[in-house]
Amino acid sequence: MQSLTATGIWPRFKAKFIGDRSFYTMALALIIPVIIQNTVTNVVNLLDNVMVGYLGTNHMSGVAIANHLMFVFNLSIFGALSGAGIYGAQFAGAKDWRSFRETLRLRLLVAVGITAVAVIIFTQWPTELLSLYLEGEGNPADSSAMLAFGSQYLKIMLWGLLPFALAQSYSSALREAGETVLPMRASVISVFVNLVFNYVLIFGKLGFPALGITGAAIATVISRMAELVIVVVVSHRNLDRFPFLIGLYRSLHIGKNLTKNVMIKGMPLLVNEFLWSAGMVTITQILSTKGLAVVGGLNIASTFTNLFGAFFFSIGTAVAIVTGQALGAGDLELAKAQVWRLLFFAVCLASVIALILAISAGWITQIYNTEVEVRNLAAAFMRASALVMPFQAIANSCYFAIRSGGRTMLTMVFDSIYVWVICLPFTYALVAFTSLEIETLYLFSQAIHPLKAILSVAFVATGFWARNLVSEKA
Repeated sequence: MQSLTATGIWPRFKAKFIGDRSFYTMALALIIPVIIQNTVTNVVNLLDNVMVGYLGTNHMSGVAIANHLMFVFNLSIFGALSGAGIYGAQFAGAKDWRSFRETLRLRLLVAVGITAVAVIIFTQWPTELLSLYLEGEGNPADSSAMLAFGSQYLKIMLWGLLPFALAQSYSSALREAGETVLPMRASVISVFVNLVFNYVLIFGKLGFPALGITGAAIATVISRMAELVIVVVVSHRNLDRFPFLIGLYRSLHIGKNLTKNVMIKGMPLLVNEFLWSAGMVTITQILSTKGLAVVGGLNIASTFTNLFGAFFFSIGTAVAIVTGQALGAGDLELAKAQVWRLLFFAVCLASVIALILAISAGWITQIYNTEVEVRNLAAAFMRASALVMPFQAIANSCYFAIRSGGRTMLTMVFDSIYVWVICLPFTYALVAFTSLEIETLYLFSQAIHPLKAILSVAFVATGFWARNLVSEKA
């Protein structure tokens, strides 16, 4: 350390990557509620997954396949809201609540539109979409059962799409305005509602009939309605804290220039999230052709990796809010400095989380009531994912930094285009043209994350992404 100090390396490193106490106090105030929200959500998803798993592997896999389609919808909503979110964070930084209100109106309208499209798709072609994941080797009877369970679950889940979309519209606006606690509380309450109703309705407790996966779907729909009611009612009862909600529904007025700008910035984000999520579920579909047991293994592995990853992925929210507000306030140099400090923090946290996941992968899968082969595959997938978590943390932080400055076309390049041009063909080639075992094949398929991290850091280092969109609008 003394030699590093003497050469000046450590002071420069510390100045660039390590913030002071006030910085971490501010950052943690944003990050911790999001981490709690995401962690609780993923813990309940885990318990939900385990409870459905007790019904049988086919039940669990059928629900997992349906949730792949829900994943595409959820990410599409996230992408659709992100365009308005770029301006929302900067309007919040500039204290322009009238324009902020208009971004929320736009989010609500877009959320309704995307939900309508999703309902049409999921009601017209459910069997065709679910069947894509049932082409691997295995018992045809198991494949038919998975399809039936997945269709049953998906049909009920449609009722929860609109409540989810509207709740996310409110929650994203509140977070950009600096309020992360209310969305966290609403989400935590909703997931506990989900957990309770899962237990009651899946297994038939407290006098209710045992509905199996139908009960699991109903519980999820109820929880999403609960989240929407909480976030809307509480926020509208505190108009002094959230002035942008005053007169929100008195008209549908949205400025033409704002609509145009949001569409220009937001459409690439919507397309990006749709293509990225579609690409990821396509990769899962490609891997699932190696056998029906792989479907169950991937489901278990993704549940745990999402749970562990929630800690460092949540830092992306802080990057978007902190840098967006700094850019909106006109302090571009502060925004650039904060990105590097948050990025370094994300890498450190991801490294610790990855080590814990790799060590625990072998025994945490034992909570599932499924075949030994499925549990062993899940553990292998989790260890492979742990190796690349620090690189995922880098790419995630860089993504939100680039997005905060409105460089949405570039986010497509680093995200969805990267998946479709590099990740997906690479995974397909491994599956189609090699005889590798699925464990080794999956490990190799994760090798694309370090390259993405390097490219992302190289671009963020240019500073080209940092723009004050509010002053440009003015």
